Amino acid sequence: MIKISPSILSADFSKLGQETRRVFDSGADLVHIDVMDGHFVPNITIGAPVIKCLKPYSPLPLDVHLMIENPERFLDDFISAGADIITVHTEAAGNLGEIIARLKKAGVKPAVAIKPATPVSAVLPYLSSLAMVLVMTVEPGFGGQKLIESTLDKVSEIRAECKSKGYNIDIQVDGGITPENVGRVAAAGANVFVAGSAVFKAPDMKAAVEGLRLGAKSRFA
Repeated sequence: MIKISPSILSADFSKLGQETRRVFDSGADLVHIDVMDGHFVPNITIGAPVIKCLKPYSPLPLDVHLMIENPERFLDDFISAGADIITVHTEAAGNLGEIIARLKKAGVKPAVAIKPATPVSAVLPYLSSLAMVLVMTVEPGFGGQKLIESTLDKVSEIRAECKSKGYNIDIQVDGGITPENVGRVAAAGANVFVAGSAVFKAPDMKAAVEGLRLGAKSRFA
């Protein structure tokens, strides 16, 4: 199933509540929330208290991407804040198996992310326990970057592994997703698309979301 997850990293931070509601009104499937600590990535965004405040603005699942060091220290905060999906990075987490188990016990969908330079092998041992894998298609930290084409090979490799093992999980891509390349990314095997600038900077957010969805549906492997 194709899902569009607009990233509020590209939203107007002076009115995040209204922007979150606008994502719901656009017909999107998820609200993507990037949490950055200034250590794991060279940027700082928002934390659990802000996410808790945003929760009432949209019935859509909150897709929380933790780009932070030692995410296990803060899991309870983000769970309590209302995260529905929590993604941690293989490069930042200590014991991934333990983190996945904690999220499942709390009723939160567990997801694991890899950076463009991280080999697919880092995530393969956990596929059977995950709801989603996130392949970063840019270097994490800032919005508005261009998609790194070589990352699509990682998407294809993960999708092939899921099919061979019978794992029915989502593969998400984040970074540089546009109406021009979404079909190609879907053809590689991704089915969840994070889009920031392509959605929030569009004159009509609803049309932008639908355009991404149609472009992906036509090519999804």
